[in-house]
Amino acid sequence: MAKVAGLAVVVSLLTSGCSVEEAIRFGWPEGITPQAEAMRQLWTWSAIAALVVGAITWGAMLWAVAFHRKKKDDDGSLPRQTQYNLPVEIVFTVIPTIIVAVLFAFTVVVQNYVDSDPAEPADVRVDVTAFQWNWEFGYPDTPGPDGRPVSTLGTSDTIPLLVLPTGQSIEFTQRSTDVIHSFFVPEFLFKRDVFPLPEVNDQDNVWRIDEIEREGAFVGRCAELCGAYHAQMNFEVRALPPDLYERWLALRTQVNPDTDAVYTAGEALGELNCGELCAPQATTTYPFTTDRTQRSASQPTTGS
Repeated sequence: MAKVAGLAVVVSLLTSGCSVEEAIRFGWPEGITPQAEAMRQLWTWSAIAALVVGAITWGAMLWAVAFHRKKKDDDGSLPRQTQYNLPVEIVFTVIPTIIVAVLFAFTVVVQNYVDSDPAEPADVRVDVTAFQWNWEFGYPDTPGPDGRPVSTLGTSDTIPLLVLPTGQSIEFTQRSTDVIHSFFVPEFLFKRDVFPLPEVNDQDNVWRIDEIEREGAFVGRCAELCGAYHAQMNFEVRALPPDLYERWLALRTQVNPDTDAVYTAGEALGELNCGELCAPQATTTYPFTTDRTQRSASQPTTGS
């Protein structure tokens, strides 16, 4: 029976095309930050520990069924009773306590790492402002031509692009202008509730990631039901190499000669001319129609 079960697991992995790494993620997406990897490892080993405990429990159940079932020549007397076996009871108490304590300890270590706010300044600082039903991302250390920090404001027609560098620590300061929202990038493997008036609501609204480990475009969402257009409150993280990020940020402080206005996030990306990574519009999501009378589902623009 054990050989058949093991063979079934191996065959299922091979035929599904899953690598061992994909299989032991147990459904979690592949993270792009050290914090995400720490949480993924906690999830993986917690699941493996649960499976080991489950296998032992299932094995004990099957053993009892196989070797202690009623036989034809039984005289009807009860088998030997062990409910007052002190060593067994101690083992059944101590082992689960150790398992829970170990899982708790690893959980605290990972939680403290993810929630840590080191004293040294981050390489990049970003202000995240949520509102019904969109996002604004500001770069407080980079003033624009008008002296105010460079920012990207999402609209019902434009998905806001949160452009960030790879390989650098990033500090986020978040707040809401109305109700509770939630900043969620699946590849970060966690979400952060965005409170209005975080100081009054006793929320630590500053957090950081050590780095983004690979380039790419990653969808972001609001993960807190915040009102009628909650499902439309998407954004996109665009992770660029540091040199491209610096060029993009420099363009954001300049006036676009074609529009006589400061470069938008999309226009600045387009000027970098680095292929899909510098697409001027979001590639992972698209704006939803806000026409409440429309009866068909909104679709992305063809070819975009």
